[in-house]
Amino acid sequence: MSSLPSGGHAMVCAQGQGVVKGYAIGRAAVMGAAALEVAHYRISPEDTQGECDRLKSALQTARNELDAIAVTLPDDAPRELAPLLTVHSMLLGDPMLLQQTCELIIERHYNAEWALTSQGQFLTEQFALMEDEYLRERGGDIRQVIERVLRVMAGSPPLLPVFDCAETDDPLIVVARDISPADMLRLRGGRFAAFLTDLGGPTSHTAIVARSMNVPAVVGLGHFRGLVRDGDVLIADGFTGAVLVNPSEQILNEYRQRQAEYARQRVELARLRDAPAMTLDGITIKLEANIELPEEAEAAVQAGADGIGLFRSEFLFMGRRNLPSEQEQYEAYVSVVKTMQGRPVTIRTLDIGADKSLDGDTTVATNPALGLRAIRYCLANPDIFATQLRALLRASVFGHVRILIPMISHMHEVHATRAAIESACRDLDERGTPYARNYSLGAMVEIPAIAIAIEPFVETLDFLSIGTNDLIQYTLAIDRGDSDVADLYDPMHPAVLRLIAHTINAGERAGKPVSVCGEMAGDSRVTRMLLGLGLTQFSMHPQQMLDVKKEIRQAHSNALRTKVAMALNRAERIDLASLAN
Repeated sequence: MSSLPSGGHAMVCAQGQGVVKGYAIGRAAVMGAAALEVAHYRISPEDTQGECDRLKSALQTARNELDAIAVTLPDDAPRELAPLLTVHSMLLGDPMLLQQTCELIIERHYNAEWALTSQGQFLTEQFALMEDEYLRERGGDIRQVIERVLRVMAGSPPLLPVFDCAETDDPLIVVARDISPADMLRLRGGRFAAFLTDLGGPTSHTAIVARSMNVPAVVGLGHFRGLVRDGDVLIADGFTGAVLVNPSEQILNEYRQRQAEYARQRVELARLRDAPAMTLDGITIKLEANIELPEEAEAAVQAGADGIGLFRSEFLFMGRRNLPSEQEQYEAYVSVVKTMQGRPVTIRTLDIGADKSLDGDTTVATNPALGLRAIRYCLANPDIFATQLRALLRASVFGHVRILIPMISHMHEVHATRAAIESACRDLDERGTPYARNYSLGAMVEIPAIAIAIEPFVETLDFLSIGTNDLIQYTLAIDRGDSDVADLYDPMHPAVLRLIAHTINAGERAGKPVSVCGEMAGDSRVTRMLLGLGLTQFSMHPQQMLDVKKEIRQAHSNALRTKVAMALNRAERIDLASLAN
C-alpha cells in the first residue's frame, strides 16, 4: 500500500553507535516523550502522607504490571527478557526507593512526581560514575523503572502513537529516548525493522534484546528523537551507526542493494556454523562466547561456541539492595555449565567499582578507575567473595569451571585468591557439600603492569584472558567515555599491540592458554591482526562468531605472524588492509 517516499522534507543525517549489524529501511514510529518532564510544585505539610500513599500505590501498580508480563511471556519471547523484567520488578519493590523518595516529600514538601524524578536523577548519577561500561549502563534500569511509575501516575499514555501504521505495508523503525525491557516485549509483535534510541550503549537493554531478535539497532543518537516525525522515511546503518531521515531515491536504492547483499552474506555465513575454525595452514582456533546473563548460554551453543570465555557475574549483583545468596549464584552458574554440556565455562568473579558499594551506601572514590574495584573489592570484602567462591566450586561438579579474577596487578593478589578458594573448600568440606577440585584459575590481563611483568603470573596461573577494553584505556590514559579524549582511544596503538603480543608469547612458552575477551576479539576487521600476534583463542558475543570464523578460515596464520612481527619490531602502525592479501 506504500513503498516509501512521500516525506518531502530535506534529508537529515545523525550519527550514533551501531550495536547490532544490518541495514534497515522503513518509516519512523516515534515513542512518546518520556514522562520525566513532570510538574514541580510544593505541597502543604498535611498533604505529605497522601502524596507518599499515592507514590506507594503507583510503585505497586507498576510492579504488578511487570510481574503480570513476566508470568505470561510467550514461548517466542527473547530469552533475555525474563531476567531483565525481574531486575526491574525488584527495583520497584525495593523499600529504599519508596523510603528515600518519601523523605523528599516529607522534608522538602515536593509533590510525588518531583520527588521521584529527583531521587531517580541522584541514583542515575551514581551509576554514571562507574568505570565498568556494563555497570554504567545499569543506570538506565533506574531511569526506566521511574519512567514506568510516572506513566502509571499520568494514566499510562500509549507507548506508540497510532499514526497511519495500518495504512502502510512499509516496515517500521522505532525511534525512542530509551526502550525498557517491558517495552521491548510490547514492541516485539510488530513488524519493526530496527530500534533507534537517543540513549544507551553496547550493553544497554535495547542492544541486548535487539541482538537476541537479530534486529539492527543504533543507540546513543543524542537528541535524534526530536528531529523525527511519525511516518518519516528512515535508513538505519547498524554497521556505522549512521541514520538518514527522508533520504533521496538514489540513496534509498543504494541501501536497498546493501541490504540485499548483507542478507545474501548472512545466508552464506550460516553455513559456517558447524565448520571448524581453522586457518589455511591448519591452525585450529577456539571461538568462545561472552555472556552477561545465564540464559545467553543457549545462544552461545546455537552459534557453535567452543565454550564460555567470559561470564560477567556482576549482573547477578546489580539492581538490588540484597546480595544474591550462595544458592542463587550456584543455580545461575550451574544453568550455564549444564547448557554448555562439557564445554569449559569461564566465570569472572565480581567486578564492581569503588564508586558505589553493593548495599547502596555511596562512597565516591577520588578516581574510581584506580580505586577499590574488582579483585581489590573482593579481597576487602571476604564474606562476599567467599559466598561467590563456594557457589563456583559447587557448580564445578557439573562441568569444567574456570574462575577468572579481574584487575590483578600483584602476585600477592593471586596468592590471596588461592587462599580464599582453599578457605571456601574447607567451608564446603565442613558442610559435607560436594564440589570439584578440577577448576582452573586465571587472571584478566587488563592492567599494563601484569602484561609487562607477565612471567610469574603465567607460571602460577592456569590461563590468562586479555581484557582489551581496560588494557587500552590504562595503557593510553584514555577514558573512552570522555568525549573530549575519546578520539585518542586507539586499539591499534603499537604499545597496546606489544603488550598483547608479549602476553600471548609468554603463554606460548609456558604452555598456558591465552585468550582475548575484549571488544577486539569480536571485531572481524582485526581478526587477522590478532592471528598475527599469535592468538589462538577468541571470546566474543555469539552474534559476532561467524564473521570472525570466516576471516580465520581465509587466513594463513604463519604468514600473518611474520608480517605483524615485522611491523611491531619497527613500532609501526599495522596496516590492516595489507593483512588481507
